Amino acid sequence: MITFAQHLKNYTMVRIFKTDIGNSLLAEYVLDSLMQLFPSYRINFDLEDCDKILRIEGGDFEAEKVVSVVSSRNFVCVELL
Repeated sequence: MITFAQHLKNYTMVRIFKTDIGNSLLAEYVLDSLMQLFPSYRINFDLEDCDKILRIEGGDFEAEKVVSVVSSRNFVCVELL
């Protein structure tokens, strides 16, 4: 029998964040930092969207960690619910 905790380990979460990252060079700078924290996750930016979207897909993680990493590099990062 699979426990609820084991089921959650196989669950993929998708989180979307609004940022103020304006170009691909800055996005790569932030992406490198996020990949160190979440190496197995899919992370990408949609800089053509008016909200400069950061999208993260992976296992269970805390959105606050993402906001903290991006904010520590002097960018705005707000999770869209």
